[in-house]
Amino acid sequence: MAHLARRTWVPGPVEAHVQRLAEAAHHPSDQVADRIEALILRNAEIHDRECFNLNPATNVMNPKAEAMLARGLGSRPSLGYPGDKYEMGLEAIEAIEVIAAELAAEIFGASHAEIRVGSGALANLYGFMALTKPGDAIIAPSAAIGGHVTHHADGCAGLYGLTTHAAPVNADGYTVDLAALHALARQVRPKLITIGGSLNLFPHPVSEIRAIADGVGAYLLFDAAHQCGMIAGGIFPNPLSQGAHLVTMSTYKSLGGPAGGMIVTNDAAIAERLDAIAFPGMTANFDAAKSAALAVTLLDWRDHGRAYAAAMVDLARALSQELVGLGLPVFAADKGATRSHQFALEAAAFGGGQTAAKTLYRAGFLACGIGLPLPDVAGDMNGLRIGTPELVRRGVTPADAPALAALDKAGWIAPSALIVAEMGVRDPVPEGKTLSVEDERRYGKARIVFLRNAQAGDREAI
Repeated sequence: MAHLARRTWVPGPVEAHVQRLAEAAHHPSDQVADRIEALILRNAEIHDRECFNLNPATNVMNPKAEAMLARGLGSRPSLGYPGDKYEMGLEAIEAIEVIAAELAAEIFGASHAEIRVGSGALANLYGFMALTKPGDAIIAPSAAIGGHVTHHADGCAGLYGLTTHAAPVNADGYTVDLAALHALARQVRPKLITIGGSLNLFPHPVSEIRAIADGVGAYLLFDAAHQCGMIAGGIFPNPLSQGAHLVTMSTYKSLGGPAGGMIVTNDAAIAERLDAIAFPGMTANFDAAKSAALAVTLLDWRDHGRAYAAAMVDLARALSQELVGLGLPVFAADKGATRSHQFALEAAAFGGGQTAAKTLYRAGFLACGIGLPLPDVAGDMNGLRIGTPELVRRGVTPADAPALAALDKAGWIAPSALIVAEMGVRDPVPEGKTLSVEDERRYGKARIVFLRNAQAGDREAI
């Protein structure tokens, strides 16, 4: 029997699953440790061997950056300003902290960078705390255009006591309706307007939104959790140069760094408030290993960022157009589907976005649902989000888009057939062959063999 109590507020099947997983901790410690090691290896097989990762909310790291996470930095507390730390012996760690912040300011064209934030959601909370007080009204994108829960009642905005009004939607551009936003802002007099979300197909009209914000005395926060790679690589305009007061982001999605959050701004007064929120406020000690990994990641963006960002966009556009040609319902296909590393499919015909994602997982593709400005799908999301950050890092190019799109379509239509992907192959691969590490070197990095007749339960029975 698990020590973890059953939570009555959690859906029954989910809590039953949690209780089953907890039973694995009831064995002798050496067996539990072996189990954890086996799970780590299984996770690597899922993500590195069995599946194409189409989820834009994840990525793989530069191995040098990833190695920084296991170099003995993370357990060293680091309270206070560099040069005046509370604990002794931190001169090396504080230098890493400053280098990471300096690189962040360079890459994002900012004069201030807060790198100590634990996640993108917390970055949003820091921003809310710096710019508003409980009881204030804010305007944020709705879920129909990818607006994130952290900007709304169920997320940190609501937990902080803010009242969120959903921004009117411009369905054609997958962004806000500027005329209607102007009217709403004059009506509710927000202290903050936010833009950006979990799906960003085209650049948002940041300058125009800033003008609306100025008209009612509001700040403008740009949530670049997903777009930061497009911004760092020069594909999308820099929101700071367009008038955003601050930009929040996750560091592990299109940026390809360690899990965490970051905030950049050119406003010294806002930076001062963020600094106090970070320390002595909410962050205090933070993971210095993450700072080192982030610094190495940002060096990649300095040296290779424009090429990587362009490659993500090129593949997203090529793959979306191939899927259109195969008859799949790509959202905004009449507008080219995307100008970023993401695009979406209308998922109603497949039972909804999450239902479609589970079907695709059985076929060896990782994806997830998303909201679109279309009729709702009862009990599910009405869109499926596709992204290319990890595909590009693993060597997939637009030349592979026809083969990948054909497999993707097959995954929707016939998830029980055995498929072998023939991308980047140096030598023919025997059908159905399970590849060893030595085989992968022979057949190419993008070589993946997977079974489409795996059932969802089979994958969960790790």
